[in-house]
Amino acid sequence: MPKVTFKTIDTADVAGKRVLVRVDLNVPMKNGKVTDATRIERAAPTIAELAAKGARVVVLSHFGRPDGKRVPEMSLRALVEPLSTALGKPVAFAEDCIGPQAEDAVRAMKSGDVLLLENLRFHKEEEKNDAAFIDKLSVLGDLYVNDAFSTAHRAHASTEGIANRLPAAAGRLMQAELEALDKALGKPKRPVCAVVGGAKVSTKLDLLGNLVGKVDKLIIGGGMANTFMHAQGIKVGRSLCEKDLASTALEILEKAKAAKCKVLLPVDVVVAGEFKAGAASTVVDADACPDDQMILDVGPKSIALYQAEVSECATLVWNGPLGAAGGGDTVAALAAAGVEEKFSYVSTAGGAFLEWMEGKTLPGVAALIRAA
Repeated sequence: MPKVTFKTIDTADVAGKRVLVRVDLNVPMKNGKVTDATRIERAAPTIAELAAKGARVVVLSHFGRPDGKRVPEMSLRALVEPLSTALGKPVAFAEDCIGPQAEDAVRAMKSGDVLLLENLRFHKEEEKNDAAFIDKLSVLGDLYVNDAFSTAHRAHASTEGIANRLPAAAGRLMQAELEALDKALGKPKRPVCAVVGGAKVSTKLDLLGNLVGKVDKLIIGGGMANTFMHAQGIKVGRSLCEKDLASTALEILEKAKAAKCKVLLPVDVVVAGEFKAGAASTVVDADACPDDQMILDVGPKSIALYQAEVSECATLVWNGPLGAAGGGDTVAALAAAGVEEKFSYVSTAGGAFLEWMEGKTLPGVAALIRAA
């Protein structure tokens, strides 16, 4: 894990200064309305705090994948109202993120004002981390604050480039995310248990390979557990299973053994004849899946075993549910069970969270560390 040392907005003198704040406002929309405002709500505290300290806050974000073109339905104008609601104060809008329109809008600002610039990705240079584009963004600010951990795994102009041009600090969300990850895998309280679910081993190879050297116990569930069971000669019927990765699964188990990491696989499973809601299901031992059935979840004995193992641990890191659902559904599963509040931190960062857990260096974070 990279060592986390970065500046925060605690030490930044922002009164009267133009502060470029990179947030992630890439929220789900339907018919021009935001359907889940979580990312806006999480971005609001940093913006509000800087504005309260007298900064002129210039907000940068991408939205969707317009591929360097102006796509009207991907304009950030639709987010002015929800952002203003989250902040409890008016938000101005500039029709572009660089050039005269952006410069004029920034010039018109007073201390405490908030301005949202148009979608960064309307310019193809954003994703190319283009030097001239970085210059055009940098002239709009005196300081740079990155509060978009969820885009920190991308070396783009607004996530990495500006941090090399202006004094840079982490916003509150970035700070919380990095501190939580450091507590989980950097300098954790031991024993540490990781729970990894999700459909495919192929998408989590780097993650599993890194985790077995970091944690004391690893619980493997979801569709990927089938691949591990198959690798050990257990029949998995018609279950989702990457049979071509059997030797890789065995290598991960060997690596875990060498690192004294205890790997737990299901001891009993829920099987059904088809993958659909309400399908008739039964519970069988993990090695007794009928040839015409598929494994769709862990059984009650497995749950009891995992509860006992987890209860002995001081730190738990979880990525991906254990039943038939995609990895991105972890937060949805917690919300559905009403247990989000029981976790000390719930990350909404997706790809960046995964790359951090894989032990990779995130360009956006590396830039903040260099700036410090």
